[in-house]
Amino acid sequence: MTFLNSSEPLLQPKQAALDIQDLKGLLHIRVQLGSRILLQSHYTRIDQIFVLWGVLSSLIFATAQFVPLAWTTQAWIWSILTIGAALAMTVLSWCWTGIERLRWLIWLWVSLLVVGVSLTDYSIFQCWGWGMAHLSELWLLVCAVGYWATGWGLKSRSLGLTGLVHLLGCLVLPWTMPYQFLFAGLILASTLFFLGEYQWDMRPPVDFANLTPSQRRFNQQQHLLRQAEI
Repeated sequence: MTFLNSSEPLLQPKQAALDIQDLKGLLHIRVQLGSRILLQSHYTRIDQIFVLWGVLSSLIFATAQFVPLAWTTQAWIWSILTIGAALAMTVLSWCWTGIERLRWLIWLWVSLLVVGVSLTDYSIFQCWGWGMAHLSELWLLVCAVGYWATGWGLKSRSLGLTGLVHLLGCLVLPWTMPYQFLFAGLILASTLFFLGEYQWDMRPPVDFANLTPSQRRFNQQQHLLRQAEI
């Protein structure tokens, strides 16, 4: 994978020149206090997925670390919310992945989530001590595999390095006891929020599927505009 030949920076502030698939479902956020603008940004559907999972990861791991709630109750709640988030992820990314010819990434992430939730629930409901002791490592590893696969599909160095951060988190985790859930949650959530707030590198435009010739020309023009801003 030729990550090092990319002409784009690893991360940069979000650019205004977006492709057709990024403009679909674009969400503009502006938070203002009087005349002072506290937050002004836009979120593509992919950005929205990152933020959604960031919020859910924060809730799950903060609850596991600080809230005295029965493990079985947590398993039920988080399994249901994870299924809902996976469905939302599929809906939000369906158009984008279709145009980018990356629909397989949806099925990969869904498969990883199924594996993660299944092993988590089995550990909790079957009182499997070793499994419960390594739930944080499990989810860091699940996400590392997902980021590496996504980075490979998009030729993104940023996502590949994000996967490496999660793997390093697995190695450091034994030294964070008894705050392993807090530590894992910080890695999972902070990287998700970070990727949702910044523009990360990816491969140049491909021969997009499901676009008219005029839409393809529009995407090519937008790509040139983004390159001029770098």
